Amino acid sequence: MTQQNAELTSLRPAPHAISKLRCVTAIGGGHGLGRVLSTLAFLERRLIGIVATTDDGGASGMLRRSHECIAWGDIRNCLSQLAQHPLAADVLNYRFSSEHELHGHNLGNLLLYTLDQVSARPLDGIQLLSRLLNINTRLLPMSEMPVDLVAATHDGLECFGELHVDGLLHMPQKLALSHPVTATPEALAHIRRSELIILGPGSFLTSVMPPLLVDEFAQTIADSKAPVIFIDNLAAENSPAGELSVSQRLQWMTEQLGMPLVDAVITNHPDQQLNMPVFNHVNAATEAPQRHEPNSLLAALNAAVTHFS
Repeated sequence: MTQQNAELTSLRPAPHAISKLRCVTAIGGGHGLGRVLSTLAFLERRLIGIVATTDDGGASGMLRRSHECIAWGDIRNCLSQLAQHPLAADVLNYRFSSEHELHGHNLGNLLLYTLDQVSARPLDGIQLLSRLLNINTRLLPMSEMPVDLVAATHDGLECFGELHVDGLLHMPQKLALSHPVTATPEALAHIRRSELIILGPGSFLTSVMPPLLVDEFAQTIADSKAPVIFIDNLAAENSPAGELSVSQRLQWMTEQLGMPLVDAVITNHPDQQLNMPVFNHVNAATEAPQRHEPNSLLAALNAAVTHFS
């Protein structure tokens, strides 16, 4: 595998290889998905982000507990990273102080929730806010039905909710959704016609995995002809998944889903057990070392696209 890595990472990516693709789908949540989407925002309508909606912590959790809605936090995060005007991002991310009766709530989450209440479906509210912010990238929730993440441990215990899942000391024996939910139909349609599918970066158990657990989701990816690229985190995350190598995480994913999905990996961490193309030399952003520097991330994705072309 060492020799294969050397050959692949020395491959010159075709200039703007990814810009020639007609449909690219990125899947995940939080800051990681937002960074991928903002890096590829030049694709405009050809880029689709499918966002995890199981978060039960922070402002999203407060809203979910009182109003039985999907988690809006990761969608708001992606919108704020795609917004071209800095003030728009500040407004979306504004959090009310302790002196306010809305203490702890996030303005962007409340705005998305309000738009959902006056729309026929959550997707309509997201699209309306995207148009108001002049964002051309399309964001889709993994499902428009509220659902939670549930982990079964090797000790026979059940952990309900993302906060408890991330707090586990060991990888769960099984990860599932609290009840079956249907995928957003548009999300499955976009996956079917995608020429590139991206998973991650982000929390493996609570950002990457939740969409894959939605009915039909993983199978639709497996049936797609598009290469699936897994983007590894630059630094080990503070969860059980952070203790595993990339190959161990992908093997665990395969066992959970009953099928392999990933065709190539972007990672800076050597792993001799990876039996697929690996693209490295991704730099960390100077303002946030845990996040990928956009130009180097784009170069790695370009190299991957060139490899599979």
